[in-house]
Amino acid sequence: QVQLQESGPGLVAPSQTLSLTCTVSGGSIRMKSTYWSWIRQSPGKGLEWIGDITYTDNTYYSPSLKSRTSISRDTSTNQFTLQLSSVTPEDTAVYYCARGSGDIAFSSWGQGTQVTVSS
Repeated sequence: QVQLQESGPGLVAPSQTLSLTCTVSGGSIRMKSTYWSWIRQSPGKGLEWIGDITYTDNTYYSPSLKSRTSISRDTSTNQFTLQLSSVTPEDTAVYYCARGSGDIAFSSWGQGTQVTVSS
């Protein structure tokens, strides 16, 4: 069974870059037809998709965040990372990583990690 675990700093200063890592176990991020996502939930709001990286290393981003977002992967450690630049307090949220496969999106989730943007 695939398991995902987010890690990274819980506090980021405004204008800095938020960087999170998702460590995957129980399955390869290069497994055919899989894609690996970042999603967030801000206080009092619904889930917001940030972007994906596919098993072929293609990336897709939310249009509203695309200019500030980069998702990459390290196949040697079976991890993928999120970088969100120029953060503001509006980027405060619980950040989740998730796995999709074929037509099934977000079939497995990490437990989430709280990130607060504050000076």
